Amino acid sequence: MLPRFFDSVLALVTRTSTDLPPDVRAAVRAARGQEEPGSRAARALAIIAQNIDQAADGEGAICQDTGMPTFEIKTPVGASQIWMKAQVEAAVAEATRRGKLRPNSVDSLTGENSGSNLGPGTPILHFEQWGRDEIEVRLILKGGGCENMNVQYSLPAELPHLGRADRTLEGVRKCILHAVWQAQGKGCGPGAVGVGIGGDRTSGYVEAKQQLFRTLDDVNQDTRLAGLEAEIMRTVNSLGVGTMGFGGKVSLIGCKIGVLNRLPASFFVSVAYDCWAFRRLGVVLDARTGAIDRWLYRDPSVPTIPMMDQAGFQRTGREIALRAPLDEATVRSLRVGDVVTISGPSFTGRDAVHHHLMSHEPPVSLDGAVLYHCGPVVKKNDDGTWTVTAAGPTTSIREEPYQADIIGKYGIRAVMGKGGMGTRTLEGLAQHGAVYLNAIGGAAQFYARCIERVDGVSLLEFGTPEAMWHLQLRDFPAIVTMDAHGNSLHQEVEAASGENLTKLV
Repeated sequence: MLPRFFDSVLALVTRTSTDLPPDVRAAVRAARGQEEPGSRAARALAIIAQNIDQAADGEGAICQDTGMPTFEIKTPVGASQIWMKAQVEAAVAEATRRGKLRPNSVDSLTGENSGSNLGPGTPILHFEQWGRDEIEVRLILKGGGCENMNVQYSLPAELPHLGRADRTLEGVRKCILHAVWQAQGKGCGPGAVGVGIGGDRTSGYVEAKQQLFRTLDDVNQDTRLAGLEAEIMRTVNSLGVGTMGFGGKVSLIGCKIGVLNRLPASFFVSVAYDCWAFRRLGVVLDARTGAIDRWLYRDPSVPTIPMMDQAGFQRTGREIALRAPLDEATVRSLRVGDVVTISGPSFTGRDAVHHHLMSHEPPVSLDGAVLYHCGPVVKKNDDGTWTVTAAGPTTSIREEPYQADIIGKYGIRAVMGKGGMGTRTLEGLAQHGAVYLNAIGGAAQFYARCIERVDGVSLLEFGTPEAMWHLQLRDFPAIVTMDAHGNSLHQEVEAASGENLTKLV
């Protein structure tokens, strides 16, 4: 029917996963220029910038969590949406096979991973018919870490540090500020928010996500909402949440707001939080061939401005070199704020592994181990070995119910992820002599280059993202944000930014 349609969608998926659009690149560059040289935020943004260029140069996934592919497709009258749906699904499966997408479609009842990103509800496809004789396909890849930071408010409501939020634009403003504050480092800031005012609980969230398809420099056609968007961007960066929740001057790079009619009894404010790895692109296709007529958000004839006109991650000589397995004395000598580089063996462990270890012995010795909260993108080689092609950290707070027990039971000395963990884990670190290391969320290409090899894999029945991968690290940089003395950078930043939030009432 459309001989080039499949290839065009595959190209869209590949480019969206591997190359950020110019407006997002510009926003990250601007954020980097605002942070104090040598600060935690500046060093994190240097890794982020380096990662963006590495991903584009090698067509590798910017972030290992390639999210839930969400397509918005507009078709001419008479086009077969049934056929297009099948072609989009085939393109998603092929992109997954090529390692451009991580297998992310999991059966909600059994936990089984389909391995292809296909299954009930995945990918998400929204079709709309329009009067033009061309096809428009837009795609957003929004990872699980930032998806978990989405939030919906039912007004009026009492909000921490902000008081009552009424059914007014001021109430909406308070909701947006609170949404950015509560994301902290879990959503891989600096982030962007799409906001839906009104609707029902379902349509409000859809509208919020739709707003993320707008460019960051777009001005709202509704002057009331344009004023609110501008006000948020004028004030929100005074919160001090900063990059990865490390503190800093830039917490948000974009705020886009839409509005829907609502029921008299309901007033919802829905916020879709997206991370700095703000992956969305689009194409306009010829309605007769399916070939790409033009790209949206980017102009292929204009060279991409590299992120690395400044230096990337630079060593200062003050980094502490660690070699796994670790001993208790070494770990207890570390303090919050120390930048470390890890070499030696490490093991990945996400949700399924943590649940498994609560009632089963580990498949390897974890005594002195570094446990990495990571679900990598991996490629199986012809000789049966594996190569990691993307390997940034996942959000650690999901493991809070298990982490302290597992540390104490198996002798783990370092847990590495992003966004920090809670009080129970902090107490477990102090009790057992362990630390929490924060890697830079989304920096999947940067960290993949710090993995020398894959020594093996356990629990592969959980699916490739949830399996326990045996990795050999080399000079893998991270920052101590929770130490064995009861100190937590995350608690400090949350408290300080909470005080700043109060000042914005």
